Amino acid sequence: MKNENELKEIVRQKYGAIANQTKLQNETSCCGASGCCNEVDYTVFSEDYTQLSGYNSDADLGLGCGIPTQFVDIKKGDTVIDLGSGAGNDCFVARALVGESGKVIGIDMTIAMLEKAKQNTEKLGFENVTFVQGDIENMPIENETADVVISNCVLNLVPNKLNVFKEIFRVLKKGGQFCISDVVIKGELPEKLQQDAEMYAGCVSGASQMKDYIDFIKQTGFSNIFIKKQKEVVIPKEIMLNYLSENELSEFQKAGTGIFSITVSAQKV
Repeated sequence: MKNENELKEIVRQKYGAIANQTKLQNETSCCGASGCCNEVDYTVFSEDYTQLSGYNSDADLGLGCGIPTQFVDIKKGDTVIDLGSGAGNDCFVARALVGESGKVIGIDMTIAMLEKAKQNTEKLGFENVTFVQGDIENMPIENETADVVISNCVLNLVPNKLNVFKEIFRVLKKGGQFCISDVVIKGELPEKLQQDAEMYAGCVSGASQMKDYIDFIKQTGFSNIFIKKQKEVVIPKEIMLNYLSENELSEFQKAGTGIFSITVSAQKV
């Protein structure tokens, strides 16, 4: 596996390319901008946002693995921070909840995503939604800024997840909560998947064991930790066969290893 900086650069490049595609293009080209179907389908985890207040189709690239705003108490006037905000999908849904008196801050490290998010904000005319460039392991945000932190299928792309949870704890106000949708693993991935950077950028080989993920949250000092939703994600066979032989895939399936999307919440007390 590559080092942390190399992995971040892979993610930056992949999602920079995907930013220039529509949700439909991301779904039909399998690997976003490359247009080939021998890599990872980045939309395989996505949920349907279309009925949610604040939904904007231009901001929906189909890259999430849950709907974190549904499982946390966001009030009018709150300040919400979205980690890995992409084109702004979750930010605009959060904005519908905080209203004009609240504030939403999206953080992303990919310039192309930030540009798309800012264009969407300008079209919508929102003055209380802002997007900033930054690494979520070292957020450009002051202590105790947020009432709520959300994130959607992003922490699995970060090499040092414990650092992110420490940063979430720092930027949350006392009594504040986070709600994160993410990808986790139960069991061991085959070594070929663990070592493949493409599968890392596709949210699979970068995912933590579920137990370790929850332990990171506990270590950081959060309380009232709840898994709000959990579902198994099945990676299409034709994609898995790009990394494993038929025999290796059969062994993987027999081993009972599971790839899951979870939505987890916790509180800073």
